[in-house]
Amino acid sequence: MLQRRIGIMSGLMIFSALLVWSAVTAGAQGKSAADVYGDKCAVCHGADGAGKTAKGKKLKVQDVRETIKKFDVAQMTDIATKGKGENMDGFAKDLTPAQISAVVEYYRGLAKK
Repeated sequence: MLQRRIGIMSGLMIFSALLVWSAVTAGAQGKSAADVYGDKCAVCHGADGAGKTAKGKKLKVQDVRETIKKFDVAQMTDIATKGKGENMDGFAKDLTPAQISAVVEYYRGLAKK
């Protein structure tokens, strides 16, 4: 009887852990491109893509309108995935390829606003 209770308790703990893990994962995956950009990119690139934030100015981040003249979608996706130089970390560990593509498209879209 005791072993059965221990087995049930262990099963419930594992099930609970899986529920928490899936909720956390779903929350990260469910963010919009604008939310991800705001969380990970806007501190340097600015909410409008102009790069006029304190950190953006310090790192000499270019305005999105200039960036899209130099880099196509594939190049920007590669930069967002792998990083660029010492100042920009890649997001391959934090974001899925689909999220990275969506954020790149969102960023490029800021040039049209």
